[in-house]
Amino acid sequence: MKLSERNKGRFYIVLTALLWGLAGVCVKSIPWSPFTIMSARCAISMLIIGVGRRSFRMRVNKKTLLGAAAESLTGILYMAAIKLTTAATAIVLQYTAPVLVFLYTTAVQKVKPRLSRVLITLCVFGGCALSFADELAPGNLLGNLLGLASGFTFAAQIIIFSDESADAGSGVMLSNLMSFLVCLPFFFFDKNLDFSGKTIFWVLVLGVFQYGLANLCYSRGCSKLSQTETSLLLTIEPIFNPIPVWLVTGEMPGPLALAGFAVVIAGVTAHTVITGREKER
Repeated sequence: MKLSERNKGRFYIVLTALLWGLAGVCVKSIPWSPFTIMSARCAISMLIIGVGRRSFRMRVNKKTLLGAAAESLTGILYMAAIKLTTAATAIVLQYTAPVLVFLYTTAVQKVKPRLSRVLITLCVFGGCALSFADELAPGNLLGNLLGLASGFTFAAQIIIFSDESADAGSGVMLSNLMSFLVCLPFFFFDKNLDFSGKTIFWVLVLGVFQYGLANLCYSRGCSKLSQTETSLLLTIEPIFNPIPVWLVTGEMPGPLALAGFAVVIAGVTAHTVITGREKER
């Protein structure tokens, strides 16, 4: 049976969410430092994206460079957060980005918020606080802070790339290049370097599938769907992310973190649905 263009788009976005959701298990399974992991991931994913792109023409301007810098910083912070706290907590803290974008439009762009949006924002930050509080062990605090910081840089990335003058496709390649150049020196000083078969396997999964192939699927899928439907389907990522981590490493977040996780996902989903309906009206 031949799939319609819309169903193809859904397939690509669901696949994107599942591939992005492999970040936790890959990073937890690689003994290298987060900077070394990031340099290897970017090197591999640049090759995959370069081969998969139909056009190599780049459109570089100030907005694209700023967006690429924000995307690069988001990836580095998120990698470090996964290493220092649970994968579930790291992704939940990063997933506050859509609500941070809403706060930006309200405070900076002076868009008058609806009561429902305000309540959802409070709900999401309440869930974020639960997840944060449940992982306040000395070894996890820095990871929580980095995960929260990745939410802010991810929000900045969304805001910048929503500008018509920015080119998100070029930004992806530039962000990979930036991250690779920044993180490469750490490769030569990493005391945990290990090139066992297991490590190489997870590095290839991370670079080829989790980021390279995922971004190709995302670029093809989002062009066939509305922004609202794309955002809703991408909520599969934080739901799926902790599952392979638990199956492979046995890592399980605490009860408060799980409760906060559910609250954040529900809040972000409700936020996306309400935003979509407002746009339709």
